[in-house]
Amino acid sequence: MKIYLATGNKNKKREMIQLLPEHEIVIPSDENIAFDPDETGITFYENSLIKAKALYDIVHCPVIADDSGICVDALGGAPGIFSSRYAGPQFMQGKPDGTKISQDEQNKFIISQLNDVIKMGKLPEAQYLHGERSCHYTCAMVLYLGPDRLFVAQETFEGTLINRIEDACGEGGFGYDPIVFLPEYNKTVAQISAEEKNSISHRGKAVRVIQKIIKNL
Repeated sequence: MKIYLATGNKNKKREMIQLLPEHEIVIPSDENIAFDPDETGITFYENSLIKAKALYDIVHCPVIADDSGICVDALGGAPGIFSSRYAGPQFMQGKPDGTKISQDEQNKFIISQLNDVIKMGKLPEAQYLHGERSCHYTCAMVLYLGPDRLFVAQETFEGTLINRIEDACGEGGFGYDPIVFLPEYNKTVAQISAEEKNSISHRGKAVRVIQKIIKNL
């Protein structure tokens, strides 16, 4: 089946090809489709649905869209849906002019911000799975087959933020992966193999739910 993936992120396309090898995965830029919808939702699910519907209205073919991000428990779940736009404690939801900072800068900011919160003892009441540095990725994924036919899966991937930016390591993955530590592996997400990541990640778990749905269509 040809499935359009509602993203401009080639790393996400690469992961999706690994997760759904039996299908043809196409992103808008592959076919010179202009695609940049306003993500105005307040949840991962709402943003994934916005993207899925926007692309389906163009291609009228099956679409998979996901919205994902990192949620730091001690920061009240931030940056969450603003993970790609996060620009430090002064711009938690992104800069007013819409410009983005580099991933390296985002990684430095989020570790520094967490360290400041811990140092000041301003931890919100929350369930800390892996202690005060606990975090998780969230992925909401939509399989959109038409206005009246869609399926949703939402999954998480738990870890902990490293203590110092100098401890960031790993060449795999993308985004915040070099600073998210997995206690059970004693490695960062960026240090485990693509196969290992796909077997336990938020996106991998969500895809497997969607995959079962596709098989039963």
